Amino acid sequence: MTVAPFKAACVQITPGNDLEKNLREVERMIGAAAADGAQFVALPEFATFLDRDSRSMRSSATSEAGSAALVLLREQAATHGVWLLIGSLVILWEDDERHRLANRSFLIAPDGAIIGTYNKIHLFDALLEDGRIVGESRHYKGGSEAIVVDTPIGRIGMSICYDVRFPHLYRALARAGADILVVPSAFTAETGAAHWDALLRARAIETGCYVLAPATTGIHPGDWHTYGHARIVDPWGAVVAECGEESGTFCAASIDIEKSRKARARIPSLTTNPEFSLPPAAAVV
Repeated sequence: MTVAPFKAACVQITPGNDLEKNLREVERMIGAAAADGAQFVALPEFATFLDRDSRSMRSSATSEAGSAALVLLREQAATHGVWLLIGSLVILWEDDERHRLANRSFLIAPDGAIIGTYNKIHLFDALLEDGRIVGESRHYKGGSEAIVVDTPIGRIGMSICYDVRFPHLYRALARAGADILVVPSAFTAETGAAHWDALLRARAIETGCYVLAPATTGIHPGDWHTYGHARIVDPWGAVVAECGEESGTFCAASIDIEKSRKARARIPSLTTNPEFSLPPAAAVV
């Protein structure tokens, strides 16, 4: 099936711990991107609430059915007639005996219907250079299912932030038919400066997919600094649109799924699966 090119926008904002304020900014950005002609608008991870304090993050969590933010954002998609990626909301797992949270992404159709959900699989546990420890797995339960959503504008492979460091996930998404990979993120300033560009371009090159990466930026409550630099990468690995560090902006580009198919035809790495054997464990050096 031939898919017509469309315009996609990746939003860049600085959410804090004031839900209503964050939602007003998100509404403004969706409207601005739609007015610019975007048919697909992607919001970053933790788009409506971000605080370094885990107790504050937990206080913002609701069940999926009880999420006022989700209701409002579905209405925004319908109002503007756009495909909307909600990078992530903090959702209560209904069945987790440890009462952990889900970092859950939603894909919304132009009529406001939820057509895809994804729970972040790889949780960010890291030691930063300044000695601070990030322990996402203490508070969140990781997902277990990779998700590709078939839409009239292409097949969309869903992921969130730290997932980008795990290439096998993206290979699986691409081999399942994804044309577009979404990587909504709240990347730390430290790791972003070192790795953000390289990781996003590598995932595009390896899979022959477009990569859409909306991002948070700036200083959040708890002195949490995220990198920004939202961007769109084409299937050949070229950055075709990007933001700097500014908040309240977006980058946009035309998405032509045929370019993805042509890139894969030129370098058919997804269909190459040579047999090989690993050496014995004792021989690994």
